[in-house]
Amino acid sequence: MKLLLQNKSGMTVDELSARLEITRNAVRQHVSALENHGLITQGGTRPSGGRPEQLYVLTETGKESFPRNYPWLAQLLLESIKEQDGTEGLRERLATMGSAVACELRSQHPGLESRQQKVEKLAELLKQFGYEARSTAAGAPTIEASNCIFHSLAVRNPEVCQFDLALLSTFTDSKVDHQECMARGGNVCRFKFVPRR
Repeated sequence: MKLLLQNKSGMTVDELSARLEITRNAVRQHVSALENHGLITQGGTRPSGGRPEQLYVLTETGKESFPRNYPWLAQLLLESIKEQDGTEGLRERLATMGSAVACELRSQHPGLESRQQKVEKLAELLKQFGYEARSTAAGAPTIEASNCIFHSLAVRNPEVCQFDLALLSTFTDSKVDHQECMARGGNVCRFKFVPRR
């Protein structure tokens, strides 16, 4: 995969075999496994004087499997906003963003009527985003998330939770009681949804 990252136009089985110093059959086995996992795919072909040679390239998933440092950039952005607008300004901006995302998601899922339906759909969406969320219906609808996708940022900047709270509140048209938070040492992030007053 590192060779394909360095050769964005793609490489053939023969080129990979030569560079890795392993047999063509071994390369084919690796290529097949990586294709099955969606990390590489067939690219174009290259004329060879005979049969065109098949090139293999990284997929977007394959490219994203290499280290990225998004949290560092996000931390810089948060610090910049806080420096310019203060803590309350940062909270407001994050809440505005969370509400905007919720409105976009709601427009993609019309027909949700009850609070319970909205909470269940939201739990599904959060799980797709990586939150490992689940909804419960005992008493007031509740969502528990055992993974927070912003955890390291939220530990350093508790204001980040305003994004989630605004998203949850706007999507469900509810008041959100943030009962437990992993950024504050909790085992999960637990959100209880109650009617707005």
